[in-house]
Amino acid sequence: MKPSVLILPGYQGSGETHWQTHWEKANSDFFRVEQRDWEEPIASEWAEQLEQTLQKCEKPVVLVAHSIACLVLAHWASKAHTPIKGALIVAPPNPEEAIFPKSAQGFAQTPMMRFDFPSIVLASSDDPYATMAYSRRLSDAWGSKLIDLGKRGHINTQSNLGAWEEGYAYLQSLLHM
Repeated sequence: MKPSVLILPGYQGSGETHWQTHWEKANSDFFRVEQRDWEEPIASEWAEQLEQTLQKCEKPVVLVAHSIACLVLAHWASKAHTPIKGALIVAPPNPEEAIFPKSAQGFAQTPMMRFDFPSIVLASSDDPYATMAYSRRLSDAWGSKLIDLGKRGHINTQSNLGAWEEGYAYLQSLLHM
């Protein structure tokens, strides 16, 4: 059975020109996890919404998280949860950076335990939200493969990636594991 893909946008959601939106629109088996409030994320609420959405999905499922949703994924994975096939984790932010959204709640302590599913962390060497050293610490703790994409900013709309074929290729590798 071909896996479904759940898109997990970060703070403020993923707008029309974000690569997550491109992927979702181009694939009938890609679905977005909708959060109650995109402006004031609460880690526990977002993790619970992810779990509720997963329980309604046909299995297997691969998650594609961007930015603060990467931390949500870690909070979700640290509790009993619906099994998944894998996760693509893109540009996880460091909650200790000054640029981290002040309205975000419950993100100060990122769970640092090995995931029970395969995962890839894609990080940028010039991401204003996290250093490569931080991305490496997360990847090591989570048991994720870390890929340094070079200078791509926060790998978001401002990075001008369009449909971002490079990231899509990494997703395909997870889908075919």
